[in-house]
Amino acid sequence: MKIFKFGGASVKDAAAVKNMGAIVKCFSDEELVIVVSAMAKTTNGLERLTDAFFYKKENPQTVLEEIKNFHFGIIKELFPNASHPVYMQVENDFVELQWAIEEEPTYDYNHEYDQIVCMGEIISTRIIAAYLNESGINCSWMDSRGIIQTDNTYREGNVDFELTQQLAQQELMPAIKKNKIIITQGFLGGTSENFTTTLGREGSDYTAAILAYSLNAENVTIWKDVPGVLNADPKWFSNTQLIEELTYQDAIELAYYGATVIHPKTIKPLQNKNIPLYVKSFVNPDAQGTAICDIKKHLPIPSFIFKVNQLLITISPRDFSFIAEDNLSKIFALFYQYGIKTHAMQLSAISFSVCADMDEKKIPQLVSELQKEYKVLYNDNVELVTIRYYDQSTIDRVCIDKQVLLEQKSRYTVQLVVRNLN
Repeated sequence: MKIFKFGGASVKDAAAVKNMGAIVKCFSDEELVIVVSAMAKTTNGLERLTDAFFYKKENPQTVLEEIKNFHFGIIKELFPNASHPVYMQVENDFVELQWAIEEEPTYDYNHEYDQIVCMGEIISTRIIAAYLNESGINCSWMDSRGIIQTDNTYREGNVDFELTQQLAQQELMPAIKKNKIIITQGFLGGTSENFTTTLGREGSDYTAAILAYSLNAENVTIWKDVPGVLNADPKWFSNTQLIEELTYQDAIELAYYGATVIHPKTIKPLQNKNIPLYVKSFVNPDAQGTAICDIKKHLPIPSFIFKVNQLLITISPRDFSFIAEDNLSKIFALFYQYGIKTHAMQLSAISFSVCADMDEKKIPQLVSELQKEYKVLYNDNVELVTIRYYDQSTIDRVCIDKQVLLEQKSRYTVQLVVRNLN
């Protein structure tokens, strides 16, 4: 049995869905669990809808109508017969969304977010399952929220692997044996109270890994719009190179530092059961791609990771006392409380510097709380550059016309917080 994951770009419109169907058809004799993301920028649209509903930023009905028109535009291209059952199925999903935004919010933002944003994956998988069946590729739709069980940490659900594995074997495995191909949603989990949780932005890769672990799959393939794992993002570097093989360790390091090709949590479940991960191109599915597995060799070339829209925060005691364990424990507790993930840190005797994403909702609250006890300075609109297997020439290359605000080196990795000189 194999696990496939198709992201939003691979199902962004009717042509993309047809291309996905052509790829799946090549494997239609095998047992497959296919994990699918929301279509194109639907998650962004549903985030807008959540903000419109919760914060009254704009008319939620207008946003909902945009999302609905986008999906029914794709459905009309894929299913010219307007009496096809998929029309009613998706209409019912949008009725559920309509109900979710009709009353005033009952829960906090994160809880409401998950109940609304989850519908992107539900709707996309309805359409894709219907299209595959219409194309002669027999498959069954399954709700991943009944399999992947999490705690009540909304927007970042912590998976109960023991219960999830048990449910996968009880519910999912018989369905696979009966139908061979299962279509299910990435990014989603469920709680014991039957509420929806999400696994973190771009969490569909993680879903594929969870299911592979739970079903003891042969391998996982993530289908992307790039040839595989590259040594840099093509948006930033013109001369990128394909990395044909990666160790689990290098893959998790690259993902941790911000390489967007793989979700950071994806590797651990796979490494635990020695399940290979392949990253391949849905544009050129016959190309080699990248294999991530239990090999002994490290990266043959330097890899570059760029994170923009970063904030460098420097925290100091007001009375020149040391930044010791008691202060650090308070600071980390606040970062955890406000859900701020740190990407680089540097400690001196009387200051602690942290680089994090500039989140306009969370950062002002964090800074305000820190200022009650500490002196807080920050640089916004900075960039974090991470180079794995660096040398001085690679450092010099990324520092052209940049001021280095922070530099941190280890044996294999250097991190630089920089800002433009212009």
